[in-house]
Amino acid sequence: MNTENNVAPDAGADVLQIAGETISSRLWLGSSLYPSPQVMGDAIAAATPGFVTVSLRRQSAAQVQEQVSEHGHWHLLHQQLASTGAKLLPNTAGCHSAREAILLAQMARELFATDWIKLEVIGDDYSLQPHPLQLVEAARELVAQGFKVLPYCTDDLVLCQTLLELGCAAVMPWGAPIGTGKGLMNPYQLKTLRERLPQAVLVVDAGLGKPSQAMAALEMGFDAVLLNTAVARAHDPAAMAAAFRQAVDGGRAAYCAGLMCERDQASPSTPTLGLPFWHQSGGTA
Repeated sequence: MNTENNVAPDAGADVLQIAGETISSRLWLGSSLYPSPQVMGDAIAAATPGFVTVSLRRQSAAQVQEQVSEHGHWHLLHQQLASTGAKLLPNTAGCHSAREAILLAQMARELFATDWIKLEVIGDDYSLQPHPLQLVEAARELVAQGFKVLPYCTDDLVLCQTLLELGCAAVMPWGAPIGTGKGLMNPYQLKTLRERLPQAVLVVDAGLGKPSQAMAALEMGFDAVLLNTAVARAHDPAAMAAAFRQAVDGGRAAYCAGLMCERDQASPSTPTLGLPFWHQSGGTA
């Protein structure tokens, strides 16, 4: 988005707020796929993310309680989050129906004492594309139950509008299918979302593989990005997390500064005043 037709935000007052809460960073990070809990902790420390996602998936109550016990994975995650100021964002990953997602969200609220929920309802196991009808049904019910719903969705404009009208705190369209690293596959549609939903909080979720892709999303005017595989599967996850943090900061700073308009023809950066008259008129000596 350029600033000749749009007013860039004030960089000095550029704070991300969602559902009345201040989010400390525009980089959000997943907590799965890391080689070890220590590597995960190092990546979180390097990223200083605004949110860190966790997934309950399908487990017995005993298994869940074991993991949140004093020596469990999620207990250690809570300790790491305390030092970065990040918020915990439970995720309904693995659900294929609204009913499943609602039950998992309710379990997450009980276990983690948070109303935040990243809502996922998968419609296709091959592409991991969200199921739009089940997603809307689950979002409607969870909003009614007082959840702060952040739905993972496609970049369909009507779907995003519907989710926002239901009361979702933000919408999180994919850049590409989860885990592919293909980046922003449909920049035209993502730009359309930003232009048509100027007041909404928009987060690119899924498909990012490089820091440059995250920077492009922030330069486009998206409010944040959420990623996991690109950091967790890097040769050095902590270093990659730091690279994404810098890219997100740079992309947002560029957006706030106001990007120039693209032009079809060259435009000289050196003024013609004082040059020979034939240069100013376009003629030759």
